[in-house]
Amino acid sequence: MNKKYVHRFGLAVGVSLAAAGALAQEGDAERGQAAAATCSACHQADGSGMNVPNGESWPRLAGLDAEYIVKQLHDFKEGRRENATMVTFANMLDDQQILDVAEYFDQMAVTPGQGGDEADEALLARGQQLAERGDWNAYIVSCQSCHGPGGNGVGSTFPGVASQHAGYISTQLMAWKNGTRSNDPQNLMGAIAKRMSDNDIQAVSAWYATQSGSTQQETAQ
Repeated sequence: MNKKYVHRFGLAVGVSLAAAGALAQEGDAERGQAAAATCSACHQADGSGMNVPNGESWPRLAGLDAEYIVKQLHDFKEGRRENATMVTFANMLDDQQILDVAEYFDQMAVTPGQGGDEADEALLARGQQLAERGDWNAYIVSCQSCHGPGGNGVGSTFPGVASQHAGYISTQLMAWKNGTRSNDPQNLMGAIAKRMSDNDIQAVSAWYATQSGSTQQETAQ
């Protein structure tokens, strides 16, 4: 067989396989709806999650960036992030199902956050300060420096926190502060959370829970 033909044939096969691989790595929301059936027990059918006072709150997934969800599910599977409930469910999903589930939640409309309605004005004012301006006396940068204006997220690294449940935000900030969560390669959240008082954590969590969130696509329009 002609060597030039063999070379071209090999390139063609390689390109075809690469294209097939790329297609296989795209999430499909319709498939994701079926794969996410087990998620609804905690995160609800509409992806709204639930705020549980003095208990484990389940985050809103509706409208979160698909790539961010993919990373968190892989982190649970591979032990970079720990949660006894989530590791069980994450291990039930293969790589393609993770992509599908993430795309399914990504395309959902953002639902309202809970847990901030009973916060007093002083606490919400402190939360707004930390979210929008930070507190340089305590070397705390503003949340929007990373999570974007309005707290609607920036790319796959910084998730939307506006309209997230106060109980979930505060639990995660405490985990970053105490070192029980550390799946941020740059440890930005750990460094910032350690400078926040418990009152600061409660304040910013309550404030973001009262804000109307949107998807990153809506924010960019």
